[in-house]
Amino acid sequence: MPMLSSPTTATGAGTHPPRPHFEVADIVREYGEAFRATHHVSHEQARVLRAIAQCRTAALGGHVEACETCGTEQICYNSCRNRHCPKCQGSARAKWLAAEQATLLPVPYFHLVFTLPHQLNPLVRVNQRTLYNLLFQAATQTLQEFARDPDHLGAELGITAVLHTWGQTLTEHVHVHCIVTGGGLSAEGTQWRSSPPRFLFAVQALSQVFRGKYLAGLRRLRAQHKLHFVGASAALAPDEAWTTFLNQVQERSWVVYAKPPWGGPAQVLKYLSRYTPRVALSNARLVFVGEGVVRFRSKDYAAGGTSKIMELRAEEFLRRFLLHVVPSHFVRIRHCGLLANRTRQDKLPRCRQLLAVVAAAVTSVLPTPTGETPAAGLETATPARCPACGGGPLRVSALLAPQRGIPP
Repeated sequence: MPMLSSPTTATGAGTHPPRPHFEVADIVREYGEAFRATHHVSHEQARVLRAIAQCRTAALGGHVEACETCGTEQICYNSCRNRHCPKCQGSARAKWLAAEQATLLPVPYFHLVFTLPHQLNPLVRVNQRTLYNLLFQAATQTLQEFARDPDHLGAELGITAVLHTWGQTLTEHVHVHCIVTGGGLSAEGTQWRSSPPRFLFAVQALSQVFRGKYLAGLRRLRAQHKLHFVGASAALAPDEAWTTFLNQVQERSWVVYAKPPWGGPAQVLKYLSRYTPRVALSNARLVFVGEGVVRFRSKDYAAGGTSKIMELRAEEFLRRFLLHVVPSHFVRIRHCGLLANRTRQDKLPRCRQLLAVVAAAVTSVLPTPTGETPAAGLETATPARCPACGGGPLRVSALLAPQRGIPP
């Protein structure tokens, strides 16, 4: 009689990966109900908690895989596919990268990070959609303003912008990563104008323009009554308090960080494969869950990137984790300039023509980051191999209906 192994999930090739020792799902299942009883949880946050708790459990249904060689069977439960779930990013990443690689040009790429001062966090927290959008606009418009200036480049850049809202310890650290072409297309479309190989724009000048654009946007949004002042930001509602606050933020240095440029598309894809899509914390960073506490690895960049262990009460861990749930249907990865959806079909071929190259498809398969596995599916491109005999291919032998009435 064939053996039925423990529940698992398919990855698409090879044997199924071992389940991480601890998962964010364990924290949600153990402490989520108590957290919701004592904290306000938005509709979107509640959906994320429910999805993570049910991910790859009988609550979502699944299928049974059978080995064609030895007859061993194993249960594979379905993924929740929520973009905040640490287990469901591999498949989304693979699909996004497949489309992204077609937009890459054979030029150096620069990596810049635009960060909001932490004094803005209480206001951002209750105006996420509006102020995240403003961050994208201020950062990308700043880059394009510099690029179009004839004294700098006199061309239009290609920009991929990615929103991150977290730091290593899950605190609020709102910033946008911009991956920028090392050059651009002239306004007439007749020239590709390359940037210097090691320098794009002066970060101090970028910082000043970025700050001006973001604060101008804040003033405009308040004048249009599009900002909410709730909770910790309620004190900013009066005119005098608002003016004082803006003056204080204006006096601060806003951080724009430029990393060393990449040599070409291969390095860009390597970066993108690790950081987009991404959630605040992967399961691989968890060290311990139990006794009301959560321990996880973090890097202390102030100490040269030293790895440390952070311990939080489970309640505080969930509070911080949920800070990074973005609004429904919010687009965290955006393309601007040469890469904008409405113009890329015309501009990218022109860029390649001017660069005198033929676009080549990237065929290498990028590895899935540690702790994040592709989502389960009923069909896989390459059959998984049996964990019992190690050789036989696994095929779907039965479907399992969702068991909605049982706890995850």
